[in-house]
This record gives sequence, structure tokens and C-alpha cells, in this order.
Amino acid sequence: MKMEKLQNLVTGSVMVRYGETVVMVNVTASKDSKEGIDFFPLSVDYEEKLYSVGKIPGGYTKREGKPADKAILTSRAIDRPIRPLFPKDFRNDVCVIATVLSVEPDNSPEVAAMIGASASLAISDIPFGGPTAAVNVGYVDGKIVINPTLEERQKTDLVLTVAGTIDKVTMIEAGANEIPDDIMLEAIKEGHKEIIKICEFISNIQKEIGKPKFEYKSFEVSKDLYEEIENAYKDRMYTDVQAQDKEIRDENIDKLTEDITVYLTEKYGEEFVEERNQEISEIIYKLEKKCVRKMIYEEHKRPDGRKIDEIRPLSCEVRNLT
Repeated sequence: MKMEKLQNLVTGSVMVRYGETVVMVNVTASKDSKEGIDFFPLSVDYEEKLYSVGKIPGGYTKREGKPADKAILTSRAIDRPIRPLFPKDFRNDVCVIATVLSVEPDNSPEVAAMIGASASLAISDIPFGGPTAAVNVGYVDGKIVINPTLEERQKTDLVLTVAGTIDKVTMIEAGANEIPDDIMLEAIKEGHKEIIKICEFISNIQKEIGKPKFEYKSFEVSKDLYEEIENAYKDRMYTDVQAQDKEIRDENIDKLTEDITVYLTEKYGEEFVEERNQEISEIIYKLEKKCVRKMIYEEHKRPDGRKIDEIRPLSCEVRNLT
């Protein structure tokens, strides 16, 4: 079956087959950016269909119901590895829709959907810095197993999902039956070896049939304006973010934002500040982030004063109900 018979309007589409498990993943993007936002509007939808397991809705309810909790969690698992791979200044709407067409219990449709999302974005004209891929890893009878079967999943001591690129691991979700740290680390490494193979496979597909990436309106902040604000307020920002009380820290940032706004208004005028208000907010956020990262990496402490290996004080109370 040719894909153009199924998806005529999407910019990228793949059909992932894993045994008898089949997942169709479609991606599309708006050609124009969305104004007035300071985030990347990515939407991921993982759709489970009853017909994929041989059931047809009947009786009083003849339609598919709302997404199950597992479907929502799978949508998030698809989102997390791909979101950081889009350009930071990209503000076009992007939709990723994974539809489960058939399910074989031994073969995970969730992993197929994660791989399919990466492949469809890679071959589309949407700016994307992938590919990425994912695998499930189990620990059965003292052995690390990649993509365990249903029988193996029932007796595994490890339920691990690893996602990553050719260069690094980008996401880990895990539950384990108190396995040693060295086995967990080895399981992650073995999972990444398989991820590299899948990413190389997707890269080859992209080279063969991938579309040229389209040009988009950049929302990158002005380098000159950023450097001006950084030179004037970097030391103060670095001091303000070290307040251990979060409320005081937030008040410090609010006051600093007011002072920066006044400074720019006096220098460039109110019209300049109003037109570039969103950009100024983004610059302040980037400067705050830079100072926090410097504090963590160079001084090895967090904004609330804790060291890297310290946790917050824990406390609990039990009320007497008698």
C-alpha cells in the first residue's frame, strides 16, 4: 500500500512495522510562526484504536473513548526526546500523531511510535535536529534483554525505556526490583547501542527520501541587546539568584526586571520597550539561566543553597483521629 493513498496532506509520514505491531506516524507543521508566545508549540498525540487488538466498539458506546492514561503517558514519552531537537528560536505549530493500527503483545507499539515520530520528522521538511530512537530494556534470568517479549516482561527485574541520539542518551524511564547500579548502567549502555543502529538507519532513509527543511521566522533574541543587559546586570543577577528563600529569590528577579525595563525605557524610549517586551523577558530568562548554571557547575551548589548531593529536609506529621 502506497503511503500517499493514506496521507495526502502531511509533510512527513511513516508506517512502522515491528512483527505484527503496526503504527502509523504523521507529522505536519504550520508555515507561519505563532505570534505572541515564548515557547515552541509542539503537540503529540498517541492514539490507541480498539480495532488494533481486534475489537470494535458496540452497544451503547459506539465510538472510541477518551485517551487512556497509558496513551497520555506515551504521548509525553514521545514528546520528551524530540522537543529539544527543534531549533530554540522555532515558533511554528508542529503536530505529531501516532495511530496504532495493529498490536502484537510481544512487540511494543509505544517504542514503535517513538521511533516513527523521529523518522517522520527526519524525512519531513520540518526543521529537526534528529534523528532519535528508543528501546525497551529488561533484565531476565540474569541477562539484559532488548525489547523483551510479553513472557519476558512478566518476569523481568527491570522495566527500562531508553531514548537518545547517536551521541547521547536523552531520556530514561525505569522501574526495577532493587537491581545493582552497575547492572542498571550496563542496561542503559546496551540500550544506547541499539539506539545508535536505529538512528543510523533513519539517517540513511533521510538521505534517500528526506525533504529540504523549510525556512522559518527566527525568534532568536538580539545578540547586541543581550550583551548590553548582561554587561550591565550580570553581577546583580548572579547575586539575586543565590537567595535561598524562593519567595525572596522571585522578588529579586521581579525587582531586577523592573530596573532593566526602566533602564531600557530611559535609553531607548517606551515604544522600544513595548515592541520588544517579549524579547526582553526572554533575555532576562536566559541571563538568569546562565547565572544558575554557573553557580551549579563552578560552585557546585543549587539556588537554594543545597550542595549537589544534598536533598531537602523531609518531615511528616500524623494526626491522631481518635
